[in-house]
Amino acid sequence: MNIAFPYHIDGRGRSAESDNDGHIREMIEQFIFTNPGERLNRPDFGSGLQQLIYTTNRPELASALQFTIQAGLNRWLGDLIELRSLEVLNDGAELHITLSYVVRRTNEVRTSQLTRRISS
Repeated sequence: MNIAFPYHIDGRGRSAESDNDGHIREMIEQFIFTNPGERLNRPDFGSGLQQLIYTTNRPELASALQFTIQAGLNRWLGDLIELRSLEVLNDGAELHITLSYVVRRTNEVRTSQLTRRISS
């Protein structure tokens, strides 16, 4: 059973579920938008992006996040996905994260795009 993220109740009054591909994408989002120390039994899980919400958005920030996200995804989700490409771009007050990965179970290539507002 893959419980949907964020957690919510479905129309049947039960915990909502995700299909396998949706669950993997949700786990990627959880890693990217979780701060290290937020998870009790995994204190080093998370990219730390949320801690940078009020940081000045500069190219150096995007480069550091790209390195951190790539290393973390390989560590925490490397058994489920093979990361093909990862790009973190700063665009004024926003960070744009685009990643391409292969789902190891099905060998299907997937692409995800995430955007987060950062102060400029």
